[in-house]
Amino acid sequence: MIAQELITRNPNILGGTPVFAGTRVPVDTLFDYLEAGDSLDRFLDHFPTVERAQAVAVLEFLREVTVSQAAGIQPLLPSILEALETIKIGDLVRIGGDVEERT
Repeated sequence: MIAQELITRNPNILGGTPVFAGTRVPVDTLFDYLEAGDSLDRFLDHFPTVERAQAVAVLEFLREVTVSQAAGIQPLLPSILEALETIKIGDLVRIGGDVEERT
């Protein structure tokens, strides 16, 4: 799973809506479930094509971005989902609290 992309966007899949890689499940659906008070387990039960590691990695990345932005460490991203589009599990490392791409 380390080399798989977290999120993909393809104009031929749901009109380019960001989805969990290898699925047709929009990332927004995870947030809809969480906002409604549902657990991650319930979301995963309803969408078995999404792996737990994918969902957790997306949530962890968004937490880091949110905390960094709130602290003024990182400039505001124009679109979090756009940034996630190319991120792969294992391609991120933490350096001094910032999330940076591995080179």
